[in-house]
Amino acid sequence: MAKFEMDTEFVRKLAEILEENDLGEIELADGDRKIRIARPTVTYAAAPMAVPAGATPVAAAPSAGPTAAANDLAKHAGAVRSPMVGTAYLAPEPGKPNFVSIGDKVTAGQTVLIIEAMKTFNPIKAPKAGTVMQILIENAQPVEFGEALMIVE
Repeated sequence: MAKFEMDTEFVRKLAEILEENDLGEIELADGDRKIRIARPTVTYAAAPMAVPAGATPVAAAPSAGPTAAANDLAKHAGAVRSPMVGTAYLAPEPGKPNFVSIGDKVTAGQTVLIIEAMKTFNPIKAPKAGTVMQILIENAQPVEFGEALMIVE
């Protein structure tokens, strides 16, 4: 096996580029040689939002992994599914009203929640017009790709 020589000055320059451009990682390959420089990631837990007195709590999705019921909901024709892994938020920011509530009428393309993934907030839009029948997640809940987030009928 050939010895892999490390150019430490090159590694330092890559680390500087990483820091200067606020990148999470850089990976370079040259034939069989590959180098990856990554910064440690820090995850911040969102502060829980207070539920106003008299508010109807949303139905929570099971957190112990996918169940038969959760899989059935993901296949529901009116399911709004997560297009990514991230943290789902029901309101645009803490202290603001939720985008939608159970019983609200929505139009196709209306933002119904947001998912934060890699420090970017992505609007999740209603796939069709209808009424919000169920909200299957809680605010600031981690979600998986393809997971049913709410039901619009």
